[in-house]
Amino acid sequence: MTVLQARTVASEWTKFWSVRATWWSLITGAALMLGYSALSGVAQRYGNDPEAASTIALGAGFYLAQFAVIALATLFVTSEYAGGGIRSTLLWTPVRARVALAKAAVLVPVLFVAGVVLSCLAMGLAGLLKDGHGLPTSVPAAFTTAIGMGGYFALLGVLCTGIGWALRSAAGTLVSVIVLLLPLPLIVGSLGLGELVPYFPGIAGVNAMVESGQPNPITQAVAPYAPWVGLLICAAWAAAALAVGAGVLRRRDA
Repeated sequence: MTVLQARTVASEWTKFWSVRATWWSLITGAALMLGYSALSGVAQRYGNDPEAASTIALGAGFYLAQFAVIALATLFVTSEYAGGGIRSTLLWTPVRARVALAKAAVLVPVLFVAGVVLSCLAMGLAGLLKDGHGLPTSVPAAFTTAIGMGGYFALLGVLCTGIGWALRSAAGTLVSVIVLLLPLPLIVGSLGLGELVPYFPGIAGVNAMVESGQPNPITQAVAPYAPWVGLLICAAWAAAALAVGAGVLRRRDA
């Protein structure tokens, strides 16, 4: 990393932590994650659908907490357009691809740590409240879920920034990402192209949180690849989105 790039990352890091949207998104994501895990853990005492704590944490991350991640990453880019701050940003760093990379570099470690920590807390809380009910969670399963969720959240953030640079609209980015993660794989599967579903970023992210040979709790199908391949698929989507977004940023005025 060059000195100029390091300074750009440092500048983006300061901006990231100086706005309320960052804190509210992280707090909301944590509340959703732990709330879902607590309710699901208690429900294991009375329900007929036994689950492991790792599966509960995975569901909390995919069904709820990931939307806080999407909002956080989207606003990190689009709020600068809404407030006009993008002009100052690009005057300070006229090499526009450097700005796009700097924002991604800030999000990746923050969201990775958030994903790992929240998944561990969620598994611990669910396991405590289950009180021996449901299914047990092995150490390898817990490790896979924690690392997979951290990687998925980090790469999802990069995906959102890429789409955000391309669309410059918070609403447009949110809708595009959510459709890509949820409805689109379902539509593709309903058209008889089920073999393509594991290669969408949301489904691949869930596959990255599940041990090899175990069914994806969202699709109920076993992934045709190892968990680390799921993260590679997410990385490919994120890199493609960031490349498109950086290209649009380079060609268009702020």
